Amino acid sequence: MTDVSRETLIVEAYPEAADQLKQFHDLLATEGPIRGLIGPKEVEKLWYRHIGNSLVLEELLPEGCSLIDVGTGAGLPGIPIAIARPDLEVHLVEPMQRRVDFLDLAVSVLGLTNTQIHRARAEQLHGYLVADLVTARAVASVKELIEWCEPLLNPHGRLVLLKGEKAEIELKEAKPVMHKHGLVLDDVVLLGKDLLQEPTRAVVLIRR
Repeated sequence: MTDVSRETLIVEAYPEAADQLKQFHDLLATEGPIRGLIGPKEVEKLWYRHIGNSLVLEELLPEGCSLIDVGTGAGLPGIPIAIARPDLEVHLVEPMQRRVDFLDLAVSVLGLTNTQIHRARAEQLHGYLVADLVTARAVASVKELIEWCEPLLNPHGRLVLLKGEKAEIELKEAKPVMHKHGLVLDDVVLLGKDLLQEPTRAVVLIRR
């Protein structure tokens, strides 16, 4: 299936968000390679590998919850989620200025009023920012992400990490760190099976 066909499937699945999703796609396709956010070859894969891959995470997000997206880069998964779920409070955390400049542009162009940008590493926000869910996509290993992200969770929060096929291996390596931070594995979920070329794998960690 071509990316054009994937676009049709994705925008039909999120009809109220379709215009903004297309805007974000076009902004990422034009500005992304110029700013070094994505490789030129990724442009043709934006719908299913990046935007769709991010969007399906919203299935795990309760109504009205707060979300911190750590190491968001070009706004993935945070911006597609903020577009599709205006009921959420979304925090984009990114330390690199050139990426923050793009995030500022995207949030302004898209008119996202539910989104805040923080130029910082996750560790710099410990004690200052917490949310119901913390997520990260293609940032680091599970054990590293637990160290960075667990302090950003509220007492009943969940850590939802988008991982690849090595998720189970990373989870085994992360057991000592999970124990240290009082976290246990709740589930490993495959999202978007009917929408994406490859489903999004989400590792969900909760407090004991």
